[in-house]
Amino acid sequence: METCDVVVLGLGPGGEYAAGELAKAGLDVVGVDERLVGGECPYFGCIPTKMMIAAATTLHEGGRISRMAGSAQIQASWEPVARRIRDEATDDWDDTVAVKRLEDAGARFARGHGVITAPGQVTIEGTTYAASKGIVLNTGTAPAAPPIDGLEGLDFWTNRDIVRLTELPRSIIVIGGGPIGCEMAQVLAQFGVEVTVVEVADRLVAVEEPESSEILQKAFTDLGMQVVTGAKISRVGKDDDGFVVELADRSLHAERLLVAAGRRNNLGGIGLEHVGLEASPRVLDPDERMRVADGVWAIGDITGKGAFTHMSMYQAAVVVRDLLGKDGPWADYRAVSRVTFTGPEIGSVGLTESSARQQGIDVRTATGDMGTRGWISAEPGLIKLVADAARGVLVGGTAVGPSGGEVLSMITTAVHAEIPIATLADMHFAYPTFHRGLQPVLQQLLS
Repeated sequence: METCDVVVLGLGPGGEYAAGELAKAGLDVVGVDERLVGGECPYFGCIPTKMMIAAATTLHEGGRISRMAGSAQIQASWEPVARRIRDEATDDWDDTVAVKRLEDAGARFARGHGVITAPGQVTIEGTTYAASKGIVLNTGTAPAAPPIDGLEGLDFWTNRDIVRLTELPRSIIVIGGGPIGCEMAQVLAQFGVEVTVVEVADRLVAVEEPESSEILQKAFTDLGMQVVTGAKISRVGKDDDGFVVELADRSLHAERLLVAAGRRNNLGGIGLEHVGLEASPRVLDPDERMRVADGVWAIGDITGKGAFTHMSMYQAAVVVRDLLGKDGPWADYRAVSRVTFTGPEIGSVGLTESSARQQGIDVRTATGDMGTRGWISAEPGLIKLVADAARGVLVGGTAVGPSGGEVLSMITTAVHAEIPIATLADMHFAYPTFHRGLQPVLQQLLS
């Protein structure tokens, strides 16, 4: 048995950050991961997929030249995208640099599957580490396959396969109309792949405002994509030409199948029962200091507070403060922001109109166009704000447009700081900008 101060089990963005910061502060830290240090984001999520989206956006912009700026001949090629992902983003899916960064911060690294074998103890490949201060969990998620007849055993793709592609298929069916499915589907379509999106909910990105879903579906159909919502999938299979997805009223055929219908938390088989928790819970529910048991902290996707890198990093900073004996600030989820990087982008924060009403808030909403730059960019845009009328503050908002994620920053600040709507509406808004579109919507809330 070896001794240390802290074991960080799982080194996604938040786990790696916590391990590094605690080590820099002088603690003896052991970071553990059986896969790639850095987690899903740098190798299969945020970074490589945004390289794909940036390339697809460039193609889209090139296609507008003939209407706005002259003429251009465009020939799409996936080769530079695949090369950038391999060389610039992932080092060919090698985490040597990340491991060195962790060790340079002063932490030790153990590769393997870590299991809690007793309170304050984690065993990795036969070696047990006794952590005097505690254990930090950041075990993350893995792609999940829905229980569809015929799916098990098929060679379908997940997001981890898409980012490794060196050649694109002629056609693809995407099961899942959430953020991952929609982002990947649109990228492939912009590179000339025939794409069909199948979503069991009655609209795309169903966690967002209905207005956002409507705008995104129009963008997809304008691009020539087929969108099937409210789908009832009876079974999937293969024939001589590729994959077949059987719906209640038709059969869909494509060369490849991408399943992007959710993710499962990696919480089973890590010994949670040894610290008084369920052996395989759906999520862990931490307190404001991210504690889930005596001497155990949890961060990231496994907490159910939002499967975002920025959430994992935010929670990791809370854990670091708690372990170092600092006095907060502690976790606050009033203004959790998220962006779906489609074209147009969907940026949202806090509560939707529906979720605000479910909480019994005195809801008032207002909507408007993205604003005075809409005619310059010639792209669709929407702003929707959700207010607590009784308190005169925003509790949520959405910005859909070419810079939806950037416009969101002001709404996020307003929700987090509970800035009075009257104060926001009377500010100066630079002209002509996308964020200026917020002002008339704020003024609507006061009228």
